[in-house]
Amino acid sequence: MPKTALTPLMLALLLAGCAVTSQRPPADSPPPAAFQGSTQWQRVAPDAAVPEAWWTLFHDPVLDGLQADLIVGNQNLAASLAQAQSARAVLQASRSAIFPTLSLGAGTTRSATAENSNGQRSVSNSNSLTANAAWEVDLWGRLAEGVKAAGASYQASQADLAALRLSAQATLTQNYLALRTAEAQQALLVRTEATNQKVLDLTQARFASGVVAQSDVLQARTQLRSVQSQLADSRATRAQLEHAIAVQLGKLPGQFQLAAGIALPELPPVPALLPSTLLAQRPDIAAARARQVAAYAQIGIADAAFFPSVDLSASAGYRGESWSKLVSAPNLVWSLGAAVAQPLFDGGQRRLASAQARASADVATANYRQAVLTAFQEVEDNLVEFAESGASLALQRDALEAAQRNLDIVLAQYRAGTVSYLNVGTAQTALLSAESSLLSARNRQLVAAGVLLKNLGGRLPLEGNSP
Repeated sequence: MPKTALTPLMLALLLAGCAVTSQRPPADSPPPAAFQGSTQWQRVAPDAAVPEAWWTLFHDPVLDGLQADLIVGNQNLAASLAQAQSARAVLQASRSAIFPTLSLGAGTTRSATAENSNGQRSVSNSNSLTANAAWEVDLWGRLAEGVKAAGASYQASQADLAALRLSAQATLTQNYLALRTAEAQQALLVRTEATNQKVLDLTQARFASGVVAQSDVLQARTQLRSVQSQLADSRATRAQLEHAIAVQLGKLPGQFQLAAGIALPELPPVPALLPSTLLAQRPDIAAARARQVAAYAQIGIADAAFFPSVDLSASAGYRGESWSKLVSAPNLVWSLGAAVAQPLFDGGQRRLASAQARASADVATANYRQAVLTAFQEVEDNLVEFAESGASLALQRDALEAAQRNLDIVLAQYRAGTVSYLNVGTAQTALLSAESSLLSARNRQLVAAGVLLKNLGGRLPLEGNSP
């Protein structure tokens, strides 16, 4: 092979891999040492490791079974998994673009020439067996930046899948807790309905005896019908929550039933949380960070277009008239070449593409920072909710006890004829309101604990899963 033919090849090999267009995202700001609302949370329970299946800390077998069905049947998770697989294929394709391509070919041609002045034409056969190779030398890092962008996009798709799975698990947990709260509300209203029915019967008997006016009977009936109306609304709420859970599991609402009558789970232990743990484990933050890296890699790809491209090509094979003697030294043909291309005028397209890539990187950076801020807000909100709902529970229990004692006193006074039914109705309403508020406060505390556990229990995909 002539030395002059080797010169471009050696030069390309020496320069290959010199990625001069690589851009790095800006460094992250250091997070605060602790959350503002973390003091009360840390008093609740000592530090403890939260399992990836964080909902198991509620110790509810029904919830555990629903979470297992969620992973199998949720269609949003199935779509996100397919997107991650597509991103994986794109990454593998970008990696393969760095290497030379090699192709083999064989062909045969029979041709005839035009007739000459003597009216004769010649017919010939041409057979060929060739191997062709081509390689784009990545002098300026365009292909390397493409691999970086595809890798970051694949990591983002994996993190998206993890974030969607975590969000679906949290939503399922919240719907389940709301459903159990609705059932507890139904049980409360059923008890209240029975109590109000007894009071109505008592009032009707007292009216028949001429002790009270008909207005007392009407007020008692109004009180009873109001509770019965709330009971119907509570049943509808429970049914709608059951339908929502069915759809999350990938099932038709009409073909799904959840056994009723199970009490609300107990409050799980909630460990202390630091921002560094949050930033390391939250998949939505990791996805935003990966998209930022991919956006900055696109800057390198756009800037590489300003430099010339270098392509190497080589081919070797045999060409002759007879297949039997094709593979022989006289029929050997080969070629080796290098091509350099430098665009001179494109109407500013490369400059605009570079500006667009930088603007997209700024967008990705802003989105990443917003994701971090939103994550901190979510944790701070639930820290406050967790602490305040605990305080509210203690107050609501005291209010419930006072409301129950007040109703007992007023009913005794009503039977004795010392107070009107208006006092009874007011006491019944106060008791129902106190019990309902207690249930709501307990549900809020459980949901807040679930969200905090979700932030600790979320896991990023293992690096070993990357292709």
